[in-house]
Amino acid sequence: MTEHEAWLRLTLTPGLGPASLLALLQRFHEPQHILTQREAVLAEVIPRRVAAALQHTPVDLPAHLDWLQQAGNSLLTLADADYPPQLLEIPTPPPVLFVKGRRDLLAQPALAVVGSRHATTGGFDTAHSFARSLSQAGWTIVSGLADGIDRAAHLGGLEGQGSTIAVVGTGLDRVYPAGNRELAHRVAAHGVLLSEYALGAPPLAGHFPQRNRIIAGLARGCLVVEATLNSGSLITARHALEQGRDVFAIPGSIHATQSKGCHRLIKEGAKLVECADDILQELPAHPAATLAPAAAPADLAAPAADWPQGLEYDPIDLDQLSLRSGRSAAELLPLLLQLELEGQVETLPGGRYRRRG
Repeated sequence: MTEHEAWLRLTLTPGLGPASLLALLQRFHEPQHILTQREAVLAEVIPRRVAAALQHTPVDLPAHLDWLQQAGNSLLTLADADYPPQLLEIPTPPPVLFVKGRRDLLAQPALAVVGSRHATTGGFDTAHSFARSLSQAGWTIVSGLADGIDRAAHLGGLEGQGSTIAVVGTGLDRVYPAGNRELAHRVAAHGVLLSEYALGAPPLAGHFPQRNRIIAGLARGCLVVEATLNSGSLITARHALEQGRDVFAIPGSIHATQSKGCHRLIKEGAKLVECADDILQELPAHPAATLAPAAAPADLAAPAADWPQGLEYDPIDLDQLSLRSGRSAAELLPLLLQLELEGQVETLPGGRYRRRG
């Protein structure tokens, strides 16, 4: 069994999470060595049921090996020289990461931009503007591919040389939420998609707090744009604080529910910021401009004046827009994506679009 096959065998074993796998590695050092141990020996380190699963439960190695043969896909393990050193600083670093896209971005200085899934229009625009400015200054933007602030962060990151990293809570053969499929393809082509979960892993509720520790761990700082008091982005901010990262928050109205999480963070010591320069001035140094400037692929380039007839402030789906504009879906999709990147169009749940105010 090759080293990659051994890592996959361990990762695919039911019940063998990061903490248990790290304990096994500490005891036996090499993944292949773990797989040669008797069940009774493994049970000295991990629960017996997990040791039994490791010995006897079949796993679908061929599907994962086939996935790794596809262009842009790779497996990143603790044994690899390019494993992000900043992740080694967190309490439970992911032993294995599935990577789709530009693996080199994992070595770049990064900032997390997170917030509410139900962002206001102003919050979305603010997150997009901050992420774009930070990316243009050379920082890679890390977020979680959720709706709302995450989506704005990735779109802004794609507009600068820093690009973006999306850390997801599913296997990389799935996109959640499904409405972000086009964005996921864009990130995979020009940034990187990252997951510690094997192919086929569904969007279970427990995956996302785990995912958040990686978002915080990859970044030198974490910006929270909008957050309620129950927002998952506060989990990311807490991880960042525990990991010794800077935490930044954007204030809002004292009457706005979406601002209360940010206000709590500020009370607890997060740095209040009003523009991207506030963040850049707090960081130890600006990253060297080692990345090539981001450029939209030729098939996404579209003049802003080429506005589809029928696309106004009321939401409209692609079929209706095709009828109103007289253009095919194949013509409209690249144009809509370009207009979205320019901040002129907003994509809504259910595959609908509307003009931004």
